[in-house]
Amino acid sequence: MRRFAQVIKLKPEALEEYKRIHADVWPTVLKRISDCHIKNYSIFLKEPELILFAYFEYHGHDFEADMKAMAADSETQRWWAITDVMQEPFEPRKAGEWWSRLEEVFHTD
Repeated sequence: MRRFAQVIKLKPEALEEYKRIHADVWPTVLKRISDCHIKNYSIFLKEPELILFAYFEYHGHDFEADMKAMAADSETQRWWAITDVMQEPFEPRKAGEWWSRLEEVFHTD
């Protein structure tokens, strides 16, 4: 299992809609997340700064292939088309990166 943490900014005008749609995520999107071996996926919001923090655990064997499968999924693409316009990536960022990945520097069981 691999743990991932990511951050991105939320646009102020999108706050209420972002919360609303995440209170009722489409079942097809949830299934794709599960099919791609992601568990314990959570998104937290820090206000008033409007920073989104995501955490998930990857339980598969080929993260890159699973992420490609997720990105190729038409329902996931529709979901991202809605949510991506609500977000603003941190700069600078790595090529191809939307959410900025965080380095794990400490963990305990």
